[in-house]
Amino acid sequence: MIRAKPAVEALDPYRAPLEGRRSKLRLDFNENTLGPSPRVLQAISKLGTTDIAAYPEYAGLAAAYAGELGLTAAQVAAFNGVDAAIRAVFDAFGDAGATFLTTMPTFGYYRPCADLQGMCTHAIPYGEGLAFPSEAFASALAGTPRLAFICNPNNPTGTLIPAGELLSLARRAPETLVVVDELYADYTGVSVLPEALALSNVVVLRSLSKSYGLAGLRIGFAVAPPELLDRLTRVVGPYDINSVAVAAAREALADRDYRDKYVQEVAAAKAWTVKALRERGQRVHADGGNYVLVWPDRPLSWVVARLAEHGVLVRSMEGKPLIGDSFRLTIGTCEQMAEFLTRFDSAIAEPPS
Repeated sequence: MIRAKPAVEALDPYRAPLEGRRSKLRLDFNENTLGPSPRVLQAISKLGTTDIAAYPEYAGLAAAYAGELGLTAAQVAAFNGVDAAIRAVFDAFGDAGATFLTTMPTFGYYRPCADLQGMCTHAIPYGEGLAFPSEAFASALAGTPRLAFICNPNNPTGTLIPAGELLSLARRAPETLVVVDELYADYTGVSVLPEALALSNVVVLRSLSKSYGLAGLRIGFAVAPPELLDRLTRVVGPYDINSVAVAAAREALADRDYRDKYVQEVAAAKAWTVKALRERGQRVHADGGNYVLVWPDRPLSWVVARLAEHGVLVRSMEGKPLIGDSFRLTIGTCEQMAEFLTRFDSAIAEPPS
């Protein structure tokens, strides 16, 4: 076999289950558990043969999302999911031997992207109660790392940082590209936008995978000053986003009421679920996002396996620092979470063998 370049041969890739999930109660990957607005399916059904045979056209897509945020189209660039935007950041700005600053635990795709570029990762652990390590992060920024990523709210801990604190950190590190991953901002209402656009060293990442329900179509956005977006879009292909995704995104963005109602439903379901789990004696950490961490009072691997046997998927955090005895639970609708509690009670009714 012809070997890949050394960085690829040594890479520990980000892996996620890809098959056999759709018939289950999917509470493992923080997706919208209802799916997108019905208008999205209607728009897709109207696509014709030319829409499929011709290369995609993107006119109006960035403007549609910019309008959602009260920004201009020049401040928004669309990507084939936020994963592609993350990779573009590292491809455009990651230098071999330079420092990549982040936290731990956090989204698992950042590290492989840094490793591919030969960067040196400095990951600062979250503090007591999974608090953001403000002082340690600020101190590390003083060393002028090339890139710094902050997921807000953090996935998987849910740690939510005030926007003002993030902006202050970015202002103190003008030579560092600070990337703020805001995939779950619709669930928190906390964002560094639009203030971050006054800074020349901040990129904000957003997605239609979570609250809008388009995870299967892969639409993400980078929001930044036009000069930064120009560099990011230089390292991606000209037709990375397909025509079906474009049509779906335009229609999803036109139905904000659907998104808002789902977000409100999740907020109510989250409060109810956290209360119900704590009443059952389970330790729960709930901060930002459409998910919580649960430390079950039985062995983690046994609980996760038993839930799967009962048709419920949750994401084990085994092996992750600070939270390795927990599982991440996506919050769906009130009805879905009631079903989860019923199956949870049944799954752990018998003691581990």
